[in-house]
Amino acid sequence: MSNAPLMPKATAVWLVENTSLTFDQIAEFCKLHPLEVKGIADGEVAAGIKGHDPITSGQLTREEIAKAEQNANHHLQLAVSKVRLPEMKRQRGARYTPLSRRQDRPNAILWLVRNHPELKDAQIMRLAGTTKTTLDAIRNRTHWNSAALSPMDPVTLGLCSQIDLDFEVNRAAKERPAAVIDRGQTLVPAEVTTAARETPVNETSVFGDATRPVLADEDEEDLDVNSVFGKLKTLK
Repeated sequence: MSNAPLMPKATAVWLVENTSLTFDQIAEFCKLHPLEVKGIADGEVAAGIKGHDPITSGQLTREEIAKAEQNANHHLQLAVSKVRLPEMKRQRGARYTPLSRRQDRPNAILWLVRNHPELKDAQIMRLAGTTKTTLDAIRNRTHWNSAALSPMDPVTLGLCSQIDLDFEVNRAAKERPAAVIDRGQTLVPAEVTTAARETPVNETSVFGDATRPVLADEDEEDLDVNSVFGKLKTLK
């Protein structure tokens, strides 16, 4: 409700009782319907509400009210506060978990423990909205319902957002000391596997005693061809 006074109904009650402003002027200033202001004047609406003085609270001036009483077409304006209050920074407290999601919290904790072991306990507690006792019980398998727990993504369960999860994982990865990762056996480079292996075989040329290296694959192909021709001769 923009540009509306504090406690609009209580302010309307005070203006109805203490001024001669029209219902339309009061309704426009308090952001109410004119019929609602008329109901306040008739005692049918806001029964039991104590009027709030807008002059004492610094929302209206006497001059502004007097000007509006003399001119029914004048629109009341909120008084500009001379005191500038600093903006209150909202402190981020514990994450609230809806009742319908609290039963899934242990499953989310188990998922975080298994899939992101780099996360610290404080980070898991922030993401899942849990306590240190519950986290230790699930990690050590001493939770009362450990046998029935199944890991579930906390983002899917609505316990945290994907942005929060990625932020905590990236921060944990940066704080974790770099270590040499043993990746086990790796593939041999393609240059080694595709290189032609030459087997030095001395073969006498028809035109002299010159020798040339013969590839192992070529020798095998020659052997296969000779064996084939040999089988054909026996068949004849």
